[in-house]
Amino acid sequence: MKTTSSQKLKIGLFTFIGLLVLIAAVFFIGNQKSLFSATFKINGVFKNVNGLQIGNNVRFAGINVGVVNDIEIINDTAVRVVLNINDEVKKFMKKDSKMSIGSDGLMGDKLVVLMPGGAAATAMVKDGDRINSVNPVDVDKIVAKLTKIEDDAGSLIDNMAQIVAKINTGKGSLSRLLNNDKMAREMEKTVTQAKTTMQNVHKTSATLNEDLKAAQGNFLLKGFFNKKKKAAKAKQDSIKKIQDDAQKPQKQ
Repeated sequence: MKTTSSQKLKIGLFTFIGLLVLIAAVFFIGNQKSLFSATFKINGVFKNVNGLQIGNNVRFAGINVGVVNDIEIINDTAVRVVLNINDEVKKFMKKDSKMSIGSDGLMGDKLVVLMPGGAAATAMVKDGDRINSVNPVDVDKIVAKLTKIEDDAGSLIDNMAQIVAKINTGKGSLSRLLNNDKMAREMEKTVTQAKTTMQNVHKTSATLNEDLKAAQGNFLLKGFFNKKKKAAKAKQDSIKKIQDDAQKPQKQ
């Protein structure tokens, strides 16, 4: 079966449209990845790149300005990340600039965020310069801590539930104390008796004080108390005289 001229025309048209789509896609991807514009490279060293991959975006002031060009393991505690940045951003990047690893949204791909330097007199970066890096938060450690806290909280809730269950079922001393009406009445009676005893002690003390005052006024015992008072006064006078003699200046 021979191909007609209309079929050849359709095939040629579809091929041409496919090439146009392919070329547009190449230019679009190349523009996104800075393949057709002047670029410069900078790098930074992290302890952990937190899932960053080659080809991820580099963002400056919320705008994609480059891509991650290379990720190289230096040693067990250092990873170098090389960035390919649009040349037009170089005038904003200085020696004291910083880079950090973030994410595109809450669950998006990882990316590198560039932060401009703060010192006005600091020189601009050059191709191949290293800038300071801010290590990302270790999400795995945070998740592990949160998991441990959750487990501890679960154990605490279980223990509290067991204690409440024992109290409700009448097990244990605390349960008997709370649920036994007889024990509660006995404790209330004990407290009442203790209050009554304290009141009696106060009354007895007051009575003894009154009896002592009355005894001092009794003519039979008045002489005894007067002698006690005179003896106490004589002792105070002796102590005072000794103190006065000690304060007098000694003769030369």
